[in-house]
Amino acid sequence: MMPSSRTREEVDATLQIAKLNAAELLRPVHCLRFGASARGADAGDFCLLELDPALCPQLEAGHSLVIRGDKDEQAVLCSKDKTYDLKIADTSNMLLFIPGCKTPEQLKMESTPRDIVHAEIFGFSNNYWELRRCRPRLKKLKKLLMENAYEGPDSQKEKESNRSKYTTEDLLDLIQASEEEIMTQLQVLNACEIEGYWRILEFDYEMKLLNHVTQLVDSESWSFSKVPLNVCLQELGPLEPEEMIEHCLKCYGKKYIEEGEVYFELSADKICRATAQMLLQNAVKFNLSEFQEVWQQSVPEGMVTNLDQLKGLALVDRHSRPEIIFLLKVDDLPEGNQERFNSLFSVREKWTEEDIAPYIQDLCGEKQTIGTLLTKYSRSSMQNGIKVYNSRRPIS
Repeated sequence: MMPSSRTREEVDATLQIAKLNAAELLRPVHCLRFGASARGADAGDFCLLELDPALCPQLEAGHSLVIRGDKDEQAVLCSKDKTYDLKIADTSNMLLFIPGCKTPEQLKMESTPRDIVHAEIFGFSNNYWELRRCRPRLKKLKKLLMENAYEGPDSQKEKESNRSKYTTEDLLDLIQASEEEIMTQLQVLNACEIEGYWRILEFDYEMKLLNHVTQLVDSESWSFSKVPLNVCLQELGPLEPEEMIEHCLKCYGKKYIEEGEVYFELSADKICRATAQMLLQNAVKFNLSEFQEVWQQSVPEGMVTNLDQLKGLALVDRHSRPEIIFLLKVDDLPEGNQERFNSLFSVREKWTEEDIAPYIQDLCGEKQTIGTLLTKYSRSSMQNGIKVYNSRRPIS
């Protein structure tokens, strides 16, 4: 430890003993000494956080970074729109905290250049927190909201005041994801805000709303690409709350304005997909040809069903006789990579890339592809001239 009173001559003598050339070193010389706080019992109780270049400007602009996680969860750090894993990185070099420490470039800007700077060490650390971009952990979001799915204003559930309900602030406290990622996932889940609380519509109630809308479209002979909001609210308002009718239109259509009037362009793919889910959820397995016939008969006239509409929702078994289809929802599968693959290989031993892709697409990180995931978590082989993938490890 260099004493704070060290002179230039003593510095030069120390450099000579260390066989260092002063001309090759950046000036000025810093003489360091441990302050009282650095010698105390809490001297090592400091944490350093290494930020990537994208996060520094956010802090400098006054935005916050938040650490989220319950006691049984691995902590993550969230910005407004991204989520990062927090990992401790050890370093063999002790990291010193020196308040007011300036770089040689900053010291050059001073009006009176200094040859020696005496500085006091406030604390130290032997490790730091390293950030790694990760997928937001959103499965818990659906689990929480499904505890009290919304069945309509007149349901018995709504009369029970002790049921779980969550505000935006509640979800920000409970879900390990950034605010933007949480809000995006709420849209994916077709959640809506009712009296300040985020709710997922119970599926049967959602289908009841959709059925009201499609029947009105049929009775009025409207085009599915031009459904007027105001008329829907006037006609269906007596049956269901207007905000629920509008929410249903938002879930299954795209809003636009024409000549001052609000219209919705309803999505045939979304309506066909929801209809298929309704048919499949009450059957363990469904004869494929029979299902396709019933499915086409069940959707609104003018819409055409297609198995591509069911990616990530249902799986077809082409090897059974007769061929069958059954419900397999990607959002019901585990969130972790290895756990996801274990689950999929327990459902089916061998997968084609076409079949498995919808069930692992959401696992792809910024620089990952479906191909890299399959290479890491599965083993490929050829079966009847088709490339298939099976587990790298035994699945019980």
